[in-house]
Amino acid sequence: MGRLVQACRRQWVAILWSVIITLAVVAVVIGGEAALSTTTFCTSCHSMSYPADELRESDHYSALGIDPGCKDCHIPQGIGNFHLAVQTHILDGVRELWLEMTGDYSSEQQFNERRLEMAHHARMNLKRWDSVTCRDCHRDPRPSGEAEEEHQKMLTEGATCIDCHQNLVHEEVDETDLDASLAQGKMVIRSDDD
Repeated sequence: MGRLVQACRRQWVAILWSVIITLAVVAVVIGGEAALSTTTFCTSCHSMSYPADELRESDHYSALGIDPGCKDCHIPQGIGNFHLAVQTHILDGVRELWLEMTGDYSSEQQFNERRLEMAHHARMNLKRWDSVTCRDCHRDPRPSGEAEEEHQKMLTEGATCIDCHQNLVHEEVDETDLDASLAQGKMVIRSDDD
């Protein structure tokens, strides 16, 4: 009987430690995700101060009393999108950190040399996410006229916000054809005919 009690006690201790470790890992991941999603963290790299300044000067800032930060457009929010937020920080964050460490973005001119590539990558994320970050604020757009017809493409052609709405916040760069870019696996600049 004593051996059975000891075996049960060991099993419960193992279960208890597993629960404690699991909760600790979850807390670190959630806390880390929150800490890495702040505009303060994003702009801790000098080069990101340029797009942060552009955001503050855009129509999206202070509209209806809302002051969006980096995460509001570039990191999917909410429990249902937590995996996308973690994936974005791991893949995009590590890539951008590497580029920041190996490149020279000490001037806005040097930053601008890579701006189109960064804009395209951000647009492709939005395309893959079905513009979920746009929809967090723009829940029920009700356009009229020609825009209403264009918005029907979201239902009939699988279009999403970013397909048409590029260059809204940051300095303008060439628009990209996101469907063609997905199909070809490389950046495709939108032609004037589109």
